[in-house]
Amino acid sequence: MSYTHILVAVAVTPESQQLLAKAVSIARPVNARISLITLASDPELYNQFAAPMLEDLRAVMHEETTDFLEKLGKEAGYPIAQTFITYGELSEHILDVCRKHDVDLVICGNHNHSFFSRASCSAKSVVSSSLVDVLLVPLEGD
Repeated sequence: MSYTHILVAVAVTPESQQLLAKAVSIARPVNARISLITLASDPELYNQFAAPMLEDLRAVMHEETTDFLEKLGKEAGYPIAQTFITYGELSEHILDVCRKHDVDLVICGNHNHSFFSRASCSAKSVVSSSLVDVLLVPLEGD
């Protein structure tokens, strides 16, 4: 099957390079588009007592995430069509982006290697709800 638009769920970690490399290997032969989606950290999770600084902290974290995605895209050696930085439940945003942007393949990392761990992995909700193909890529170093 030939894909036209691949959405890669990445995190601000070195393993994201593996996921993007897999996407490029699938996209390049058919000239498919690649988009990236990530979940930005919510500063409220870190410190409930820093309420006056939350907006500044949120802006800084958003900027760091944007910088990471730009660097990741430059290192890919393949054009990145769009990037999405989301807050909240990542799987809901992935499904929404798939619907609105004609995505036909989602690539997610899998940190779990045992059968029972895989059954409860974070990508489970994407796999169970997706109307498009989902590729789980085992990540090294786990």
